[in-house]
Order: sequence, then structure tokens, then C-alpha cells
Amino acid sequence: MLEALQFEFMRNALLAGLLAAVLCGIIGTLVVVNRIVFLSGGIAHAAYGGIGLAFFFGFPFILGISGFALAAGLIMALVTLKAKERSDTIIGVIWAIGMALGIILLDLTPGYHPDLMSFLFGSILTVPRSDLWLMLGLNLLIIAAIGFSYNALVSLSYDEEFARVRGLPVQTLYLVLIGLIALSIVMIIQVVGLILVIALLTIPPFMAEKYANSLLSMMIYSIVLNLIFTLSGLWLSFAFNLTSGASIIMVAAAGFFLSLIIERFRKK
Repeated sequence: MLEALQFEFMRNALLAGLLAAVLCGIIGTLVVVNRIVFLSGGIAHAAYGGIGLAFFFGFPFILGISGFALAAGLIMALVTLKAKERSDTIIGVIWAIGMALGIILLDLTPGYHPDLMSFLFGSILTVPRSDLWLMLGLNLLIIAAIGFSYNALVSLSYDEEFARVRGLPVQTLYLVLIGLIALSIVMIIQVVGLILVIALLTIPPFMAEKYANSLLSMMIYSIVLNLIFTLSGLWLSFAFNLTSGASIIMVAAAGFFLSLIIERFRKK
């Protein structure tokens, strides 16, 4: 792996992976604890509509996908708050509409289309230096927001009724959380793609939850696991000429199944 670092694209990929690992550990913990994995997956797939909008109207991809992900996420969140019994259906519909809209707009866009597979499965090896600064800024923004509202998020995540009794603005907090998740997904898509993003958000927190005694410790364990999976996946992709995003997810999946085996032996 050290010899790979002589290439700038590998150094950029490593930094992008580390930034995404930190963000996935923090946001993924909140996704798992609040049991909104399906909603997060819906945001990730609906964001494809933002890619189509960006190419069709000719504005920056990051702007299109961020705006579309935020809009889709907030609509899903409002539906979840107002009609929980039908939320899974509505999320599925928005998920499908987002992807279909993106595909149709790309079909209607004249001229050459870039490699769209990179949006589906990630393109960590092509992350430019400018995007690294954007990722760093987004990381700092989300960490600051979660740090500022940490106690309120703990109440929301573990006991919503208690949060209401305390007078916390539960609905506002939930909408802010969904907004942070949407922005995080936009960044992580560059690393593993919109199809695989949900695995990186959920596998490490699921594993960490068994050993954590607080939300903060669960976040820290998840970050460590994400760092291990990301570094291992990048090394495998470089050593065996594999797709980086898929390699990272397969390492995470191997860790997931290993944790299940260990847990079964512990119970016995």
C-alpha cells in the first residue's frame, strides 16, 4: 500500500476514504439507532434524479445531487412524520421516481455522457483535490451540528416521548437529522456509489452497537471500523486491480459475517 501512495490519485483516494469513514461512523450510528435505514437508502437512490438534472441543465453535479437529495429526504421525512403506516410505500415511490427521472434526463441530454457507472458504484480513485476540501468542510459542518445538538439527538434516538416531555422540538430535530443524512450521502456517493452507500452507513454501526455503552462510543467504534474497512478495501483494489468501492463494501461484509459468527460463539 505504501508504494501506491507515490501516486497523487491514490493519496487523494486515501484522504477521501478517511473523510468518508469518519462521516459514515457518525451519521451511520444515528441511522441505525433511529431505525431509518430504508429511508436513507431511499434518499441515496432518489439522488440519481439530481445527477440527471445536473447534466441536463448543465450545472455542477454536486449542486444538483445535493439539492435533489435534500428535497427527497425532507419529503420522505415529512411523510414519515404524518403517515407512518404508509411511509415505506411513499419512500419506495420517491426512490423509483428519482432514479427514473435521472435516467430519462440523461437520455435527453445531448452529447457525450461521462461514465455513469461511477455514480452507481463510486469513483474514489478520481476524487480531485478540490472535492477533498469540500468533503472536509462538510465533515466539519456535520460534526459541529451533531456536537451542538448531541444531547437532544440522544433523547430523540432512544426515547422520543421523553424528548417531547423535555420540550425538545422533536419534528425539527428529525428534519435536521434527515438533512444531515442527505448531505452525507452526497459525499459518500463519490466513494462507494449510491448503490453501495447504505452498506457503509449501516454495517459498522451494527457491529459497534454490540460493544458500545453510549451513542458517542458507538460512533467512535463505527469510525474505527470504517477506517479499517476503507484502508483494507483500497489495498485490495490496488493489489488485485478491483473496483475500489465494491472492494471496501466486501471487506465490510466479511467483517459483518465474522462478527455474527463471533457473537454466536459468545452466546454458546
